[in-house]
This record gives sequence, C-alpha cells and structure tokens, in this order.
Amino acid sequence: MSERVEYWLKLCDEDLLTARAMFQAERYLPMGFYCHMIVEKALKAVVAKKTNELPPKIHDLDKLAVQGGINEDLSEEQLVLLEKLGPLQIETRYPDDEEMEIPQLTPTICEQLLKETEEFLCWIKKRLEK
Repeated sequence: MSERVEYWLKLCDEDLLTARAMFQAERYLPMGFYCHMIVEKALKAVVAKKTNELPPKIHDLDKLAVQGGINEDLSEEQLVLLEKLGPLQIETRYPDDEEMEIPQLTPTICEQLLKETEEFLCWIKKRLEK
C-alpha cells in the first residue's frame, strides 16, 4: 500500500477515536461531523490508490466515490450512509444558528451512525488491501 493511501487511513483511525469520544461525551453534532470526515478520508484513500495523486479538496462523498471508481460497488446501506452524512458536514461547518438543535441526532441514531461508519471504514480497508 502506498504511503499516500496509508496517510489517509491513519487519519481515519485518528478521527474514529475522536468520533467515539464525542459519542461518549454526548456531543452528537461533532460526532456526526467526524463520521463524515472518516468516510470522506476513506474515500480519498480510494481515490489516491486509483489515481496515484492527491485527492481533490472536496467534501462531496458521492463525487469521491465516483472518482474512486467504487460508486457502483456500494451497497444500498452504504449509499444511505453517504446520504445521511452529507448534510452533517455542512451543518457543522456552516451553522445557521449556534443554538440550533439537530433532532435527528439522538443517542440511538448516533450509535447506529458510528457503527455504520466503522463498518464502512473496515470495508474500504479490505478493498484497499487487494
């Protein structure tokens, strides 16, 4: 595996530790943001492997999946995960109101989101080993 790919995966592992800590601290919006970053960086590892270049500086998970050539290989559950994560990076980076509550980020939903993010990362790592 190239150093560039390993770099992105190392960032994923570090962000996963942070996402878990945010979940434990009941900081659900930052946890959601970190889940987005984990999936984004995992997809950037795929792009780096495919192109042998630096991935683009974008945050669109669907575009990264296309650029990495894995969009057709994603399961329905993985596509739904990308859809759920997309808005979280926007709401976190550019909130309309600092007091804004995000009702969909309940403890139960966040626990599932974190689990799905971990599963996605494992799936990407297995693909990159090939």
